Amino acid sequence: MADINVSAPRAPLPRFEEAEGLGPQDAEFVRDLVEVLARHGNLDRFGLCLLHDHFPLAADEVLVETNDPRARTLHVRVAKADRTQHVKASQWRFVPHADREPGAGPGGGAYQEILLCTKLDLCPGHADARDGR
Repeated sequence: MADINVSAPRAPLPRFEEAEGLGPQDAEFVRDLVEVLARHGNLDRFGLCLLHDHFPLAADEVLVETNDPRARTLHVRVAKADRTQHVKASQWRFVPHADREPGAGPGGGAYQEILLCTKLDLCPGHADARDGR
């Protein structure tokens, strides 16, 4: 189980259909971000994703990802954060300084984990999901 901060309020995100993707107006931002990632040796570790919602999550819920390498598919579902077997965050959301509570969650509250994964294939119906291999 991941140790995540489930008490931090989440600011609402736009629905996917309304979220604005990267465009020409973001060129300077992307250059700056690439420079920071390179300076810290993280160009091959972190990227960028479009924050959006498809449906609301309760404060004690998190998205969890499983995969089926044979079918080459990913599956995302909602789970209670304190009951998930997923142990590794794969997507984070930055939290503005003004919204932080001292000591809230990992990184002193600078980010919230929004998607958890596991290295195990936990998709329903696979032997690996049942025996933990």
